Amino acid sequence: MNQYTRYEQYKGGDPIDILIGNSSGKPIYEQICQQIKTQIMDGTLTAGEALPSMRALAKELHLSVITVQRAYEDLTRDGFIETVSGKGSFVAAQNQEFIREERLREAEGLLQRAAELGRSHGIPLEKLTGILALFYEEGD
Repeated sequence: MNQYTRYEQYKGGDPIDILIGNSSGKPIYEQICQQIKTQIMDGTLTAGEALPSMRALAKELHLSVITVQRAYEDLTRDGFIETVSGKGSFVAAQNQEFIREERLREAEGLLQRAAELGRSHGIPLEKLTGILALFYEEGD
């Protein structure tokens, strides 16, 4: 069962869409963290934009404040948000190199999975690289 919540920001900002999958293998705080990261990296959430308070988001999602706190702590540690005591949490100003590095890390994980599948099923490396080149060129 999935729980979908569209959190309308109270200061007129864009809504934050969060989908919590109860059947997902990922902990809930990781799901929140990943979805906020994605919205920051794709420009849905912009630098300086206020995020909902931990308490408000926890209430809206029917979660423990500790769960949301863990997600916000991870986002702060990774440089995606900044928390100002007494004012709240805000999307951090991202430099393009940081975003590029995060995307490269994501691509590496997917390529690692493809390599593992290829090895385990006897697909030659040349075949995999040809497929990757084809997909890459189709994007133009």
